Amino acid sequence: MKRVVLAEPRGFCAGVRRAIRMVERALEIHGPPVYVRKEIVHNRHVIGELERRGAVFTDTEDLVPEGAVCVFSAHGVSPAVRDNAARRGLRVLDATCPLVSKVHQEARRFDRDGRTILLIGHSGHEEVEGTQGEAPDRTIVVESPEDARALDLDADADVAYLTQTTLSIDDTAEIVGTLRERFARLRGPGSDDICYASQNRQTAVKALAARTGLVLVVGSPNSSNSLRMVEVARAAGTPGHLVPSAADLDGAWLDGVEAVGVSAGASTPEILVDELVDRLAGLGYTGLEIERTATEDVVFALPGGLGGTSGDDGRALT
Repeated sequence: MKRVVLAEPRGFCAGVRRAIRMVERALEIHGPPVYVRKEIVHNRHVIGELERRGAVFTDTEDLVPEGAVCVFSAHGVSPAVRDNAARRGLRVLDATCPLVSKVHQEARRFDRDGRTILLIGHSGHEEVEGTQGEAPDRTIVVESPEDARALDLDADADVAYLTQTTLSIDDTAEIVGTLRERFARLRGPGSDDICYASQNRQTAVKALAARTGLVLVVGSPNSSNSLRMVEVARAAGTPGHLVPSAADLDGAWLDGVEAVGVSAGASTPEILVDELVDRLAGLGYTGLEIERTATEDVVFALPGGLGGTSGDDGRALT
């Protein structure tokens, strides 16, 4: 029987649930419009549903009317953005993921210590821009082992590394290994910066890759953690594809495939997974199995004034 093997955990993480719920609560309390700087999370379905409810997404806080409610996205912002929002009298709600906030705190600590910060991540990603903004004159973005080897710094330089939270675990380990070979005085974070959700989803994809002939990751093209999951599947030797929606499934991918692995990035609502599984069932993949590699029970509370927790199951945005 042709079958789907569904990863658990998958989809929304605690930081994404918290960020989305903050926008929803802001709309309930203040009424529309509520302005959001950048995409609250990287998923077009989520953005479209919040827009329908009255959220307005802008590329910069400068486009938010003075005195209006402005939500900062889960990816975090630089101190310069915070200062500009304060000057313009914006009523800020900060939806930065607590795990991203931890990286910002580490950047400030290394900056106070006078260290050059080697920020492992993707240049131009919103999370990297925010973290880099904590110490812009001391931070160098490192995207690859080649970047690490090319750094124009002395071997005994006082350096420290931090990482974007949504990176590939294996790729990041290779870059950190290169840095350790180069710099005797290298320091790192007290604990791993790659978030639990990214790690769990990558582990689950490796398990899917071992059991199936194809891995499909539901997620948006600008979702870093979703793209890393596809890379993990391919690195394990199994074809992998990003599927923003069920309509994006290419039937040619299924040729000769008996078992399809399905997972979803940390900003993907469960309804999109359900729709993909339904489409696969219509194509003959009627068996359904679960591949559970971890259990997630992390919940991030909403900040004061909004009330409650973020503990929904990801099905609110349908």
